[in-house]
Amino acid sequence: MKTIKSTIISGRLQKNTSKIISTIINVIAFITISYASYLLVLLSIPYIHFQKNVEFLETKQLIYHINPWRYSFYIHVFSSPIVIIGGLLQFNRSIMKRYSSLHRKVGYTYIITVLLISGPSAFIMSLYATGGYIAQVSFVTLSVLWMLFTIQALRFAKNGNYESHVKWMIRSYALTLSAVTLRFYAYLFDYFNVDISPRETYILLAYMSWIPNLIFSEFIIRKGYVRYLLSDR
Repeated sequence: MKTIKSTIISGRLQKNTSKIISTIINVIAFITISYASYLLVLLSIPYIHFQKNVEFLETKQLIYHINPWRYSFYIHVFSSPIVIIGGLLQFNRSIMKRYSSLHRKVGYTYIITVLLISGPSAFIMSLYATGGYIAQVSFVTLSVLWMLFTIQALRFAKNGNYESHVKWMIRSYALTLSAVTLRFYAYLFDYFNVDISPRETYILLAYMSWIPNLIFSEFIIRKGYVRYLLSDR
């Protein structure tokens, strides 16, 4: 009898411990991404005056005159905060459970912005990426996968398969965060004074900005993060 009780108590302790750990990880991730999103919004502010010699644009003087690239750049910059913040709210468990209508509205805003605004503009920009064909292949792949994953998320939501919907939203948002991770790795390269050419740096950043994100998204999916988000407790 004692053994059965001990087993039950042990099982409950493990379940509660797992729940606490998942909650802590969720809170830390939410705070970290929130702060990174805030920084990304700040980075977009210098471009509101549409001046050609500002921040990132200083490195794009040779292609700034190309209308498709220039229009896409501004569209992408000013729509990025919408998808960053909108995507972040999609994984807030309280909003999912208590304010399902808000969750759906924010989700549709995210999906529409990615598919009709941010994704297409990112694709056009990727065709002119610094670093030549190697970097361009990376950014083209990134933008195409970003839109495909988002379409998958929408399709499963429409079919009522919410577990698959959340999985594809996680993958989509992992690619959304490439804008944040690219700048983070660029900061590390600069801080540690990595001794490689600017072209090689840009090529590395082109792939590092999203491939590790995608790997991490698969890791948390396999570790049961989706079940945690959808669970009632």
